[in-house]
Amino acid sequence: MRLLKVASCNLNQWAMDFDNNLKNIKDSISRAKEAGARIRIGPELEVTGYGCEDHFLEQDTVSHAWECLKDILLGNWTEDILCSIGMPIIHAGVRYNCQVFCLNRRILMIRPKMALANDGNYREFRWFSAWTFKDKLIEFQLPTDVSESISQHSAPFGYGYIQLLDASVAAETCEELFTANAPRIALALKGVEIFTNASGSHHQLRKLNLRMDAIKNATRFCGGVYMYSNHQGCDGGRLYYDGCSCIAVNGDIVAQGSQFSLKDVEVSTAIVDLDAVSSYRGSTSSFREQASHQADVPSVRAPYKLCQTFNLGMVPSSPVEIRYHCPEEEIALGPSCWLWDYLRRSGASGFLLPLSGGADSSAVAAIVGCMCQLVVKDIEDGDDQVKADALRIGQYKNGEFPTDSREFAKRIFYTVYMGTENSSEETRSRAKRLADEIGSWHLNVDIDSVVSALLSLFQTLTGKHLRYKVDGGSNTENLALQNIQARVRMVLAFMLASLMPWVHSKSGFFLVLGSSNVDEGLRGYLTKYDCSSADINPIGSVSKQDLRSFLRWAAIHLHYPSLAEVEAAPPTAELEPIRSDYNQLDEVDMGMTYEELSIYGRLRKIFRCGPVSMFQNLCHKWCGKLTPSEVAEKVKHFFKYYSINRHKMTVLTPSYHAESYSPEDNRFDLRQFLYNSRWPYQFRKIDELVNKAADQRAANLPEQRPEDSDIKSGCGSGTGVVAVGSSNPNAGL
Repeated sequence: MRLLKVASCNLNQWAMDFDNNLKNIKDSISRAKEAGARIRIGPELEVTGYGCEDHFLEQDTVSHAWECLKDILLGNWTEDILCSIGMPIIHAGVRYNCQVFCLNRRILMIRPKMALANDGNYREFRWFSAWTFKDKLIEFQLPTDVSESISQHSAPFGYGYIQLLDASVAAETCEELFTANAPRIALALKGVEIFTNASGSHHQLRKLNLRMDAIKNATRFCGGVYMYSNHQGCDGGRLYYDGCSCIAVNGDIVAQGSQFSLKDVEVSTAIVDLDAVSSYRGSTSSFREQASHQADVPSVRAPYKLCQTFNLGMVPSSPVEIRYHCPEEEIALGPSCWLWDYLRRSGASGFLLPLSGGADSSAVAAIVGCMCQLVVKDIEDGDDQVKADALRIGQYKNGEFPTDSREFAKRIFYTVYMGTENSSEETRSRAKRLADEIGSWHLNVDIDSVVSALLSLFQTLTGKHLRYKVDGGSNTENLALQNIQARVRMVLAFMLASLMPWVHSKSGFFLVLGSSNVDEGLRGYLTKYDCSSADINPIGSVSKQDLRSFLRWAAIHLHYPSLAEVEAAPPTAELEPIRSDYNQLDEVDMGMTYEELSIYGRLRKIFRCGPVSMFQNLCHKWCGKLTPSEVAEKVKHFFKYYSINRHKMTVLTPSYHAESYSPEDNRFDLRQFLYNSRWPYQFRKIDELVNKAADQRAANLPEQRPEDSDIKSGCGSGTGVVAVGSSNPNAGL
């Protein structure tokens, strides 16, 4: 038997914070060595942090990475353990995303990334080039100060593997795991047994199963040991890297790290039997046949042994059941950890949330409450880093520290209900009850006097008195009156966030939390510069349907029972007067349901549909429910208001990325913000298709009897149709 203990890491790195990153790398190596591991793999670009973006273009960033690597090599960190360390490297004037393999204070090999991630949230081609040479390793001249310090002038650079005396090791990097012609295939056929994957993979709802399937399949068909390492945490941007480092052997997961955690360093280890890899491969005739014809792959010889022979005290790790969180748990845990990283690294003293008593702001409040619960739990479990951060942020004195999540929330979380004459007692009461359950410092404020002052000023300037539509006013007046309320709330929220710590004799400031969801952003059903405008937004990429499921889950599992009542209430902005015969409702205002919005969003972004192809897809999807003409009206209605309101995405509060159809304008959904909202060419094509469908239907129908003349044409009866369109102009809010 060739037994080998290996270690894969979750690291919470911070872009451009070299001290923090180097500390975490050293800590992870120490823990791996203490556990008896002989190979350690860290995340992609772990020295610099993955999210440096255009800082990668700075020479300083690469220079500092080399300085950190030199620091590691000069110590005893790499003694008797093969370490893969991720960092950017410049070769021949070209910048590469690399893994550097180090052992016993020497660099054995540098492996540049061959398949760059360049879609969705990723823009690696902006900063790096892909290594395209699969037939050679070159000699890379090390920087002078590194070379002189470790007495090594050059190192092999390129595609290949390391052949040790008793094992062979090769690398993949993040995206290469998912490519059709993955590098590991040729390497496995050449006999390489161990693969490391340094990754920078972000969290997205329902995504983990895809990643874990890919990792299992990486060794299911070719055999081998696959060591996957990932970042975990917020490294300074919208993404949350969700860890879940793991180790797979011959198609089975034998070790798995946490997906969501407040820990800065987490090391997962497993004992693997490399002879079991050889046996697994040799048992498949097709693999043997293909391996016998595999062309040579460049390699580096390293005169070191890593394995142990048969040892009763060293038992190969057995397969484990993969841990998956349900989507409701993901919404609770991912944004909670993201908020904690943002809070502790921003220098803020806490959060302030405009809490309306509605579903969205209540969901944000529950996520902050979950964060407080996680902090207290980790302190109870002995995490000194979390405790130190909590003491500093909560401004504890005299040896006190958080022992209760409600008490901790009272120190770092302020909620404020900003009511007007249009607000209901139900939402006011729900906000207060939820604040009590979470423990936040809650304020109840009426803003009618501020709104009235602005309206009086306007009347003095123009002589015009504004009226709501239900009171006989125009659409323009109705919209303006709602916008004034919404924007006053934003100004008040930021004022309170900057001054409430001072009021309570605390230092610092509070971060204002936003609470608009992904569907409202897509439709533009939000006021530009209202409470959707904040410092950060933990639910900005979560759908309304998922949020409602989360509220039902959180009412039980987070022990906030008032959330059940919040979820059951119909969504309303409460910006118009409440009348006995009229109550403002979101879905009526929008002219579409939240369920429909999710469908439009997925077709637009994930399936890359323009108006015409969306119409065609929905004609099939809704066949039997809507006629082609009704589908056409819905599609036109959506694209009209999507394009009218696209400009709002340019100022949308930075949001936690959780959904694949997010309309976030900064880096994920790159489209113009000035449209011809009439879409004349596309809508004309839709009309032609509707007419064609009607002609086809008429040609296939028997002659109608007079009593059948009211039967609708199309593929269904049209029953159960949600009305499209509304006289309410809130789309422009």
